[in-house]
Amino acid sequence: MGYLYCLNAKATQLCLPLWLSCPLTPRRQMAATAFAREVSRRHIIEGCQSAFAVTAQRAGRDALALRDDASQLLGNTVTYSIKEIFYTLQGEGAHAGRPAVFCRFSGCNLWTGRESDRATAVCQFCDTDFVGTDGELGGKFRTPEELAALIDSLWPASYAPSKYVVFTGGEPLLQLDTALIAAMHAVGFTIAIETNGTLPVPPGVDWICVSPKMGSTLVVHKGNEIKVVIPQFQQDLAAYEGLDFENFFVQAMDGPLAAHNMQLAIETCKSNPKWKLSLQTHKLLQIP
Repeated sequence: MGYLYCLNAKATQLCLPLWLSCPLTPRRQMAATAFAREVSRRHIIEGCQSAFAVTAQRAGRDALALRDDASQLLGNTVTYSIKEIFYTLQGEGAHAGRPAVFCRFSGCNLWTGRESDRATAVCQFCDTDFVGTDGELGGKFRTPEELAALIDSLWPASYAPSKYVVFTGGEPLLQLDTALIAAMHAVGFTIAIETNGTLPVPPGVDWICVSPKMGSTLVVHKGNEIKVVIPQFQQDLAAYEGLDFENFFVQAMDGPLAAHNMQLAIETCKSNPKWKLSLQTHKLLQIP
């Protein structure tokens, strides 16, 4: 019960329901788990990695399927926090060059996004700003339909059959749920995600791209493409080769050693043709 009292203390701070410390009936057990996930998600999105947030994340990860019930169980408090939404070309991987609407969720479970925390983060080489909701068309969206409508408005009306959205982050699976997936399908979109693979993928996602990070636990072992940024400390590409992915990519880590890393990526592909080279063509083209 002490854990639930801790949750209730956070409920007061976050203005969430306070009835979770009652005896754990099946419904309250479900609510407690969903509540733990929602509190964890909010802490991570706000850039907080306190001990409480880590504990709540562990509890919530075991019950990710309850994410879709949290809205009702918590009085419709679930919202989507979006850093930015924009229409561009996919720059990486198997769909490089394909027109797409990118929807970047705020928050990540492997780094707060603050430079002061980079040296102690699990992922230390991220090149993306995912903190807050102040980017292009960013904000907080109360319903999946509201967010889907905005994404849909960016797609050229004359090419409706080829609608394609990429949910990215940060880590999109902290927020992407079946309600939003259904809303995007309802307006005709094929749905892709770019994830670090540490959280289960909800059903209905059409294209799964996993970019694993050393130091984290990979739980997504099947998808359409795995895109490994190299080099990473104690990295073993062979460990990924037995996973059930259609495409295997290596991508050179950007930064001051980019030229060296690119040569390493090229040699990796030449020596082991199972792997293909992914380029960050959006950077080469200087597009979003």
